[in-house]
Amino acid sequence: MGKRLHVGNLSYSLKSAELEEVFRRIGEVTSAKVIIDMETGRSKGFAFVEMASDELASKAMKELNGKEVDGRAIKVTEANPRPERPQGGNRFGGNREGGFKRGGKRSFDE
Repeated sequence: MGKRLHVGNLSYSLKSAELEEVFRRIGEVTSAKVIIDMETGRSKGFAFVEMASDELASKAMKELNGKEVDGRAIKVTEANPRPERPQGGNRFGGNREGGFKRGGKRSFDE
């Protein structure tokens, strides 16, 4: 399995397919995904690309970092590993019913 790359400083109009084409010039691309803001539907200006091998990922970092794509000099680095997410529950820390423990004083300093 290849390395995941973080690609920053992207043009907000760049689509995943266009980004994949840029990296495909280096070699086989396993995936390319421009990250989209869920509220606005617009690009956040960065993406993740996974190359088929570690060697291709290293080559992509070397050849594409600083290269101008769609009018902007992109930044290509190795992506940090994905953080582990807890299974189930709710992302805000409440109980399964959507609420919090009852009783007592609520404090954000605890």
